[in-house]
Amino acid sequence: MYDNTLLFTKNYFNKNNLIFMRKNIINLMLIAVVSVAMASCGNPSKMIEAADQVKINCNPEVLEVIAGNIDAVVDVTFPAEYFHPKAILEVIPVLVYSGGEVEGKPFVYQGEKITDNYKLVTEDGATISERVHFKYVPGMEKSQLVARATVLYQGKEFPFPADIKIADGANTTYMLVETEGAYEMMKDEYMEVIPETEEAQILYLVNSATVRPSQLRSEDIKNFEQALKDLAKDERREVKGTKIVAYASPEGAVDFNNRLSANREKSAERAFNQFARKLETGAVSTKSLGEDWEGFQELVKNSNIEDKELILRVLSMYSDSNVREREIRNMSQVYKILAETVLPELRRARFITDIEYTNYSADELKELVETNIDVLDEEALLRAATLVRDNNAKLDIYDKAIRKFDSDRAKYNAACVHLNLMKNDAAKSLLEKMNKKNCYYKNAMGVIAMREGKNAEAMKWFGDCHRPQAKINAAVIDILEGRYKEALAKLDGTGDHNEPLAHILNGQPEKAVVKCKCPHASYLKAVIAARKGDAETCKKELENAAKREDYAKRMLTDIEFAKILR
Repeated sequence: MYDNTLLFTKNYFNKNNLIFMRKNIINLMLIAVVSVAMASCGNPSKMIEAADQVKINCNPEVLEVIAGNIDAVVDVTFPAEYFHPKAILEVIPVLVYSGGEVEGKPFVYQGEKITDNYKLVTEDGATISERVHFKYVPGMEKSQLVARATVLYQGKEFPFPADIKIADGANTTYMLVETEGAYEMMKDEYMEVIPETEEAQILYLVNSATVRPSQLRSEDIKNFEQALKDLAKDERREVKGTKIVAYASPEGAVDFNNRLSANREKSAERAFNQFARKLETGAVSTKSLGEDWEGFQELVKNSNIEDKELILRVLSMYSDSNVREREIRNMSQVYKILAETVLPELRRARFITDIEYTNYSADELKELVETNIDVLDEEALLRAATLVRDNNAKLDIYDKAIRKFDSDRAKYNAACVHLNLMKNDAAKSLLEKMNKKNCYYKNAMGVIAMREGKNAEAMKWFGDCHRPQAKINAAVIDILEGRYKEALAKLDGTGDHNEPLAHILNGQPEKAVVKCKCPHASYLKAVIAARKGDAETCKKELENAAKREDYAKRMLTDIEFAKILR
């Protein structure tokens, strides 16, 4: 590829050298004619003859496209005794490129004896700064900025015979920014193993630790027994263990209640061993927790007691059990209700069996999607969609979740599939059916706006979203609009694929770390190598980048590689 490029370049320059030689002959003839004409009339012929004494510097030295514009500052330095006092010099900046040429706004200067309102150049000389501006069009990446000068003297025009080169151009490296946008799918809450419990309790009489036979015949205990029996037939559920927890109601002395709770722990264990000896219970552990203030608070919160907020305030204000009881007892009317409705429920022992439910495996989910998708809940559907590769299959699953559960996550994730396929309209249609306050929604809408070239709208979406992807996307807009420092501040340390480019654009190629091995990454590595003067690495990376047709074409005109490929 490089041999062809060099051959093309050689042929190109051979052809152009012939043209250049012919032009020089003509230019020399013109100079001679103009010099004679001007000298014969006492005209300022030396302004053309001494054109090489005028110094022109351009900043930047290599033109750069920023946000679709080419801007530069041109410093023109006229030496002393160069400018004829009665002459006007018109200089037109022209950007010459393969597709044609574009003229910029002229620079016009006048000698000391001219009364017009152009920029004055005295016999002492002067340095004058000018600004040039061009709108970028394709083809300008291989261009030259030249000056075309004409001396105006006594109503006659005397053009300089040749263009004066100012700068080469134009660097378009910022256009390597990837604008597809950063977004991620919303995660499901599917649990492969789900913890469950079966629970029952027995109640005691006040100040008693004796288990009454009626308690072991209660519906609560019967249901508990039946549940444990059913577990033995359920292949997806496994008993992990059972806890016996005993309490005392928060009334009376704390020490007494602690002892009472401990005694209830023992009696509850004996009772459990009696009715559960043939059941699958797993390892059994016991615990005594003393006064059940936690249970007390929960029962009060869920009650219809008129002054429950006052009771809850007392609990939040005091941590000492004795103080709590005293303050609540002082509410005599309230305490009477508590003693009748709440406290009896806290004289108890609980039987809690821990169970693990093994959910559908990945293979089972994929099979159910094909055979019996209706049995899957929302979380299972969202997980199943991640297990299939075909985009149409994904969309079918999300569509099921949308129709069955009106799932915002399914709407959003389906929109992401469309974004991956660059189907922005289809994505927007789904997104607009979501909750508009959702941050995922805002970022995705910003991505669509960015893809449509609506940068201001995109920035509003990203600014209203606090997800890290929105910040990364805002950096893309910064790059597109020439705010390279702001872009780097947003991207630095993120590991995003646009981060190395941000370092390059900020003149920090040594800090640009490219980890990907794709053609895009290779192109960036080639740019970095070129800026470091590493020709060998640059050419090696360009070979890989050229696997993408657009990059193979781009590198031929990319001024980043002008010296390397030459």
